[in-house]
Amino acid sequence: MTTILTGGVGKAEVADTVERLALDGVEVVVSNDMDAAARLRAGRADYFLGTCQTGAGASLGVLVGLLGSTVCHTFGRSVPSESEIGTLLDQGKKVFGFAVDQIDAITPALAGAIAART
Repeated sequence: MTTILTGGVGKAEVADTVERLALDGVEVVVSNDMDAAARLRAGRADYFLGTCQTGAGASLGVLVGLLGSTVCHTFGRSVPSESEIGTLLDQGKKVFGFAVDQIDAITPALAGAIAART
């Protein structure tokens, strides 16, 4: 089972979007930054999807500080291609930030790519 944590201003909306996808082997949990960092560090979760107004600051600030930038990536306000998402997952990225107004575009692609790896 792959666990995806959600955080930030759109955490409930991201969780709802992932749940509606009904991806086999994927569990989604609404979280907060501090809990998510602790769970990821301890291996009790696999990924974090965070949102803020710009996707570039508050969506990942705490997680970058606690987990390091090597596992974090922000899409900001851009919508990534399937290829870009695959490359980031191949690089070991586990923490993703994006703008709250990009939830409908990014969440399905990102969650789908994560599910395909389980």
